[in-house]
Amino acid sequence: MLPKVQNVNILFVKAERETEIQEVVFQKKGKPKVTDLTSIEISAKEAQQVASLSGGVEGLLKTLPSVNSNTELSSQYMVRGGNYDENLIYINDIEIYRPFLIRNSLQEGLSIINPDMVQAINFSAGGFEAKYGDKMSSALNIYYRQPTKFELSGEASLIGGRLTTGFASKDKKLSAMISGRYRNTNLVLNTLNEDTDFNPQYMDLQTYINYKLNDKWGFSFIGYWSKNDYEMIPKMKEVDFGTLQAPLRLSVFYNGKEDDKYKNMMGTASINFKPNKKWAFTLDNFAYQNREREYYSIASAYMLQTFDPVSGSPVVSYDVGGQIDHARNDLLVKTYGTQLKAKFSPDVNTNFEVGLKFEKENLRDFTNEWQLVDSLGYSTPRNYAEPGTLDPSNLRLRYSISGANHIEPTRLSGYAQYSRKFYWGENRIFVNAGVRASHWDFNDETIISPRGQIAIKPNWDMDMLFTVSGGVYYQSPFYKEIKDVDGNFNPNIKSQRSMQIILKNDYEFKMTERPFKLTTELYYKKMDHLIPYYLDNVRIRYSGLNNSEGYAYGIDTRLFGEFVPGIDSWVSASYARVYENIDGRGYIPRPTDPRFRFSMFYQDYMPKFPSMRVNLTLVYANGLPSGTPISLDENGKPDFEAPYRYQRTLPSYKRVDIGLSKVFIDQKDNKVNGGFWGNFKELTLGVQIFNAFNISNTVANQWVNDVNSGYNYPVPVRLTGRFFNVKLEFKL
Repeated sequence: MLPKVQNVNILFVKAERETEIQEVVFQKKGKPKVTDLTSIEISAKEAQQVASLSGGVEGLLKTLPSVNSNTELSSQYMVRGGNYDENLIYINDIEIYRPFLIRNSLQEGLSIINPDMVQAINFSAGGFEAKYGDKMSSALNIYYRQPTKFELSGEASLIGGRLTTGFASKDKKLSAMISGRYRNTNLVLNTLNEDTDFNPQYMDLQTYINYKLNDKWGFSFIGYWSKNDYEMIPKMKEVDFGTLQAPLRLSVFYNGKEDDKYKNMMGTASINFKPNKKWAFTLDNFAYQNREREYYSIASAYMLQTFDPVSGSPVVSYDVGGQIDHARNDLLVKTYGTQLKAKFSPDVNTNFEVGLKFEKENLRDFTNEWQLVDSLGYSTPRNYAEPGTLDPSNLRLRYSISGANHIEPTRLSGYAQYSRKFYWGENRIFVNAGVRASHWDFNDETIISPRGQIAIKPNWDMDMLFTVSGGVYYQSPFYKEIKDVDGNFNPNIKSQRSMQIILKNDYEFKMTERPFKLTTELYYKKMDHLIPYYLDNVRIRYSGLNNSEGYAYGIDTRLFGEFVPGIDSWVSASYARVYENIDGRGYIPRPTDPRFRFSMFYQDYMPKFPSMRVNLTLVYANGLPSGTPISLDENGKPDFEAPYRYQRTLPSYKRVDIGLSKVFIDQKDNKVNGGFWGNFKELTLGVQIFNAFNISNTVANQWVNDVNSGYNYPVPVRLTGRFFNVKLEFKL
């Protein structure tokens, strides 16, 4: 008898006789069947409850050992040394795109994933099956649920609210769910140590409609619309840094504003045909549009000072200067297409799956971005002139990027995979093997990606599962990868490639008569055709050349189980390294080199008052080596040789978020009958404490140059402080 643990997502069937089979199910009924053995299931309920600024699902993902993030304001994440762009996200098997121009985590709004609508969450940190697309790091697949009766739920808090409603017809043939959300993080951003007027407003609307014509035919539609506006008017900022012996202060005074707008729309109409129990066909027709505008003109004047460590009085001013940052960047991305998937199951143990996808893309990009730096009356960089000599040099911008691009490429892809579950003696075996192929006519490249998984569950007294997975994974280029440092699209860019292997062990056991599961994974990735990049806050800027190679390795461990009877928690730890070799100059850490990481998601309740609940997320992660100053060449373009001359690592990221709640009404212990309150299924009042210990974390460095000494001072860009949020949740 297996203990209750997180689902393994495997179904084994043993044939005892020709006319009798014994079925053992490790997956809850009613959820989509998952054949990917590298996938783990995450509770949709826990994703709703977790205290997170970045979003429920992503906030929970960041507590997994393989997932890394150094900012709470972003829903983006890095997996096993990969960057933000290397992760696949699906909703009901439809690939989802994220905004492309966002450079600062403060600009990010709502995650596209609405926890209220989620039925199942499956996440693979690598070695995933062939039906998932061409990315090198991870695959997240979200399935939305279908309501079975009328429901209404909502939330109101200090930073926003949501309202979700669903219904189903009496015959259950028609069901629909609609959800709207609004978020304003102004109060959270005010915990930053700066005098800035923020007006970040984010809203979205999603719908999921299903109609079952009969037992064979069904239709569904997913619609999504979002509007994110970020307005910032900076006034003044002071940052204290340095050491106790040499404290430094940067004082910056601003004039100007930033006004960014991001609009996304998506629609997918699906036809499902199941002629019998063995065959299933799905035709998805999808369209996506992303309209982004990044406009800012900000002038700043700064003064860099040091202070006496005893008296605290100013000693000397190292530098006085200023700069102007300007951008008028516009991006329009349109994609539409269709995909056909077929599944054949000759028996309950075997699956054959194939899929074909046609996608038409339309990218219009206009970039006009520059920076002017002034120090003591001279623009920099500049040629050296003797004191007292007139400087006849021209006014030079520190950097300038401009480009106007328009392409309409076509992308074709397909996959075929085979999965089989059987017994080998008394040992249970699972095999999944497949291959996918893709062609993109923009760079006229065809890629072929073989992938495989095999697992064995020995007939031991100890409940263990061993898995080997891997294959060849490509990072198919898109908008960010094809755009070079000049702002132009490079038609010669090729897909990055990762050859990886993952060894995994699941050990299920009981401790204090409660179920637990220990998962350990070892992995190695050999990568080539890499495109070097640098990371600034959450912006990734690529070099536009396939002139690098690299490798990554690491170990992930997670202990999952009922630390408190009846509810699940887990503790995660990992150690990983990722290196690259640019133009054969030698191996150095990539900007997303994670090293050591520890995280925890813990839930508890008061034994005598179970309606009083708490959840806690804790993260400790070594700082990323993205604090290196990016120098510019004589043409004002980023110099990717700089990391070989200078390496610096950001401080470690440390954060604790706590969610406290009191359940006044629920369907079990505190049910209310009759009257107004009898209409409620659930009513909960909660308090969330973000950054409970008020730790000052750093997301990036702003580099200030002292023209007298030529020294670059790393001025930390801080993240948010402690913030108390109050929220009220209800369900009717």
